[in-house]
Amino acid sequence: MDSADGTGPKMLADVEPPFIPEGASGMTVLVEWPPGDPGTPPHRHSGPCYGYVTEGAIRFELEGEPERVIKAGETLFEPGGDVIHYQNGNALPDAPSKFVVFMLCAPGQPMLTVVDEEELEKRAHLRHPRPTD
Repeated sequence: MDSADGTGPKMLADVEPPFIPEGASGMTVLVEWPPGDPGTPPHRHSGPCYGYVTEGAIRFELEGEPERVIKAGETLFEPGGDVIHYQNGNALPDAPSKFVVFMLCAPGQPMLTVVDEEELEKRAHLRHPRPTD
């Protein structure tokens, strides 16, 4: 897909697509966080999400994985379903960050569900150990 001279399409991510049931929907969302914004509280998506950071850097943490920072020009993927998405906020204290995300929504399910404190406590053992400051 990449051209020999560096122009044209460039492969950013290659992820095996999930089964897409009849009645599923997709949406593309531009997310813009001001400096230091913590982002959405812990949540899950009913289907997989594919994203691309266009500006700045975001903090990204999925259940069972260490927190990481995704910078402009890099991609993200989350499988959706039962996996908790703990963080997606701006990693920069002094500049805005933006990313575009394409989400597949399971039929009859909301795209995003915030996870309550009780469930977070029950699943705490599944979260990657937190960095110590």
